[in-house]
Amino acid sequence: MTIVVGYSPSGQGRAALRAALRYAARTQEGLAIASHQYHDAEQGVTAASEAAVRAELEELGILCGDVTVHSSPERDIGEFLLSLVEEVDASLVVIGLRRKPPIGKMNLGASARRVVLGAPCPVLAVKDDPLVPTNPPAGRS
Repeated sequence: MTIVVGYSPSGQGRAALRAALRYAARTQEGLAIASHQYHDAEQGVTAASEAAVRAELEELGILCGDVTVHSSPERDIGEFLLSLVEEVDASLVVIGLRRKPPIGKMNLGASARRVVLGAPCPVLAVKDDPLVPTNPPAGRS
């Protein structure tokens, strides 16, 4: 089985990646990283390359064993994740959530809601922890 994780180089993406790595280590499952599109101030709409994702994994002290990186020109993150879940027959989906102000706490976000309601497997939603450094020391996750 495979765990699918939504990733972009953000606090939410890194939190989701760390959670998926912990779960994969416990269950000995492979990891399919969905490097989705995001808006970068300098490059515009882009997605992290496979090399950038593997560099992030190395910074976390993870040897890139059974890890595949997928990207798509699809702008709809939810649809991209759900199609990857179907493609790899995922056992779990891990997504990162953005912290919301008190008034927006009940609003999950369109893409996250689509994944939670549409995934045929369990979904683990993690929130960004502002106290965790964006690049933790190697060997810690």
